[in-house]
Amino acid sequence: MNDQRILLAAPASGSGKTMLTCGVLQALHNRGLRVSSFKCGPDYIDPMFHEKVIGIRSGNLDLFFSGKETLRRLFCQNVGDAEISVIEGVMGYYDGLGAASDEASTYRIAQALKAPVVLIVNARGQSVSALATLEGFLRFRPDSSIRAVIFNQMSEHVFLSLRGEVQKLGVIPLGYVPRAEELVVESRHLGLVTPDEIEDLSAKLHKLANLIEKTIDLDALIALASDAPELSAPPAEPLPQMPKTKIAVARDEAFCFFYRDNLKLMERLGAELLFFSPIRDKHLPEGTQGMLLTGGYPELYAKALSENVSMREAVAKAIGDGMPCLAECGGFLYLHRELEDMQGTFYPMAGVFDAKARRTQRLSRFGYITLTANISTGILEAGEQIRGHEFHYYESEACGDAMTAVKPSGTKSWQCIRTEENLLAGFPHLFYESNPRIIMRFLRVCAGEE
Repeated sequence: MNDQRILLAAPASGSGKTMLTCGVLQALHNRGLRVSSFKCGPDYIDPMFHEKVIGIRSGNLDLFFSGKETLRRLFCQNVGDAEISVIEGVMGYYDGLGAASDEASTYRIAQALKAPVVLIVNARGQSVSALATLEGFLRFRPDSSIRAVIFNQMSEHVFLSLRGEVQKLGVIPLGYVPRAEELVVESRHLGLVTPDEIEDLSAKLHKLANLIEKTIDLDALIALASDAPELSAPPAEPLPQMPKTKIAVARDEAFCFFYRDNLKLMERLGAELLFFSPIRDKHLPEGTQGMLLTGGYPELYAKALSENVSMREAVAKAIGDGMPCLAECGGFLYLHRELEDMQGTFYPMAGVFDAKARRTQRLSRFGYITLTANISTGILEAGEQIRGHEFHYYESEACGDAMTAVKPSGTKSWQCIRTEENLLAGFPHLFYESNPRIIMRFLRVCAGEE
């Protein structure tokens, strides 16, 4: 693999790191470099954004989902033939699983990957005070890995005045980005929605990339990425011989939330992935032996999904006839009798569960969880665990109680997941590498071997 890598972090959310990461990615891409990108944490939106708008390969890095060795392996595996990898941090640089913990933080990921870090400091309304923020982050951990800084919302005059002081701290002053409201990438309802929006965002990112070429020393950034030490990772543990299976995977604008590493694990286990659209296709792909209904936002496309009666009936019949199915969050909502859209209208869905899914006015669940199976089925064994993440504004009349979800702090828990011999469905997004045995069992059930 190519070892050139850089991690862009910030003191806090709202510092502009997503916007600047996208601008840097676009600028590197415009230079003709083969770029791969990664997002720290469980977020689906930024990787999807990078792939759809900028056109570069993207994935996730998460130390709650996997240990250091697995994290390194997945990183090396996903870099591919890229010439440089750009990693976007999550939250504040040192913020971890708990209020007083840096566990699974961006800082810990930087340590695990031996990645040089660029701190993005939002300097709006500041001058010298921005240096205090930088120095504080350098001193907080002696091994901070912070090698450079970019000041966001700073004028050229202030940057030039501070550049020498930054150098005295032993940090590379890579540059600044002036305040440019017309180039801000606004947050949306769970991400990108329409092709028109993608076109508008693409134009905005090209303008941002052009600005960055003028105000940030990209050559110095690339040189810093080149200074990253060689990264080695242990080979993946050998997998058992598995039956060949054909798995239909929902993928369209309504179902677009999935971890690339989950799909890669399925393929390593011998699965052939057959992508289909519950919005447009009339039937499941030929030869389908199992289904993966991914997450997404079916609530935005409830009318179109409902009007595709042929697909709704095909999914319901397949599951009713015993076809194995994994359904996560949006896929779980699709299996209900009715789903409420964003305007409050209920639409018929696949009807596998005789229940409604309703929108709430707040986040119903949010954050990391460890799931423990309460019962044994064809896919689960009682007592085994898998890690995941929940983020949803919806609630269901049929959440299920096959597994117990526990927050990392251990202070909160709840029952979730509907399961039968051929079905595992619920709000949690699962990270398969945290327990590949569940996916092995699922694929064996798909092949009729369990």
